[in-house]
Amino acid sequence: MTSPTARTTPQGAWLRRFHPDPQARIRLVCFPHAGGSASYYFPMSAALPPGVETVAIQYPGRQDRRREPLIPDIGELADRITAELSGDPAGAGTPMAFFGHSMGAVLAFEVALRLEEEGAPGPVRVFASGRRAPGRHRPDAVHRESDAVLVEEMRRLGGTDARWLQDPELMAVVLPVIRNDYRAVELYRGGADRVTDAPVTVLTGDADPHTSLAEAEAWRQHTRGGFELVTFSGGHFFLEQHQEAVTDVVTEALGPFLVV
Repeated sequence: MTSPTARTTPQGAWLRRFHPDPQARIRLVCFPHAGGSASYYFPMSAALPPGVETVAIQYPGRQDRRREPLIPDIGELADRITAELSGDPAGAGTPMAFFGHSMGAVLAFEVALRLEEEGAPGPVRVFASGRRAPGRHRPDAVHRESDAVLVEEMRRLGGTDARWLQDPELMAVVLPVIRNDYRAVELYRGGADRVTDAPVTVLTGDADPHTSLAEAEAWRQHTRGGFELVTFSGGHFFLEQHQEAVTDVVTEALGPFLVV
């Protein structure tokens, strides 16, 4: 995927707008996967119709924030993102929807809950991609494995240029971030009683080794709003094979907010 240099918003380094739209009718806040960065969502930002402004989250410790300390806990990361979104003057008064892939789906869900608990406007919809429901847990411990195992895991899942995996200098920079994020999401425990008011659209690959169809369907238990499950062919990074179709799913779901 394209990796352009994002513009940092005036209020901080967390929120990136690749195609700013002061007249946007809805903001799509995008949460990257483990090891991912805001620029992963540049293609989606470019493809969405007028009226939808993409706001991608840039976690500490990567790209232009690489010198900042990593955050190894989902709860703390969700707290920080919630504060940034609540204090975002550029988005004041504009409805939000959330899109998160893998670890990003967990963060999207947790930030939605925090906004609702604060009595602040939460997202009008959560798109949870490539991740099992918060109440479904596996005894994963990849973050404790060797660098070689981490690299093999990245190779197995896809989503990373194979040439990068063969570059020792690049891997020396990337692997600590991957290990940190894997630790955060593998230690995360979302209870079965954690429920958002927002409707949830789940996107999943039918061959994703990290999410079975039953685990994807279990997101239904975590929403008081509507629920939709959309299945694509492919593995964990199915959305790279189906970029246009994924964008269509998002556009259709947000359509009512784009009607003038």
